[in-house]
Amino acid sequence: MSLNLEAKKVLLRKIPHGLFICGIRDGDEINGFTASWVTQGSFDPPLVVMGVRSDGSSHEIIQRTRIFSLNVLRADQKDLAAVFFKPQKGLGGRFDSTKYSFGEMGLPILDECIGAIECEIVGDVKKGDHTVIVAEVKSAKLIKDTDPLILSSTGWNYGG
Repeated sequence: MSLNLEAKKVLLRKIPHGLFICGIRDGDEINGFTASWVTQGSFDPPLVVMGVRSDGSSHEIIQRTRIFSLNVLRADQKDLAAVFFKPQKGLGGRFDSTKYSFGEMGLPILDECIGAIECEIVGDVKKGDHTVIVAEVKSAKLIKDTDPLILSSTGWNYGG
């Protein structure tokens, strides 16, 4: 059996994805990245599942601190997602482009998004070029309930 690479690419890109800003904190240093491989994993306890690029600058910090925030972007926040999506060497700078505060767990929460959750990692699987993280939702803040930013609406592709 052989894998049809073009069919695989098209079909995997058809899986719907929201766009989120994942925030991390390591002491006084904060950083973040645009996450699109995110889904709810359980109702009780409330779990989310997220794929994190293994060679990204934030991966090591997430693995060490075992906590992160997920900020749910509004449908009109494509430009903000782009700031956090671009590859970056080193840490810092991305949160300079927007207003934020710190949540109950001390993680960055965007002031102008739908809302955010703060999570604690309860498991992970390191395979391929991403680590699949399972995390329990520890806090949630709803700022304004509106339509979320969806990857397919941006014209971008990530996956396949």
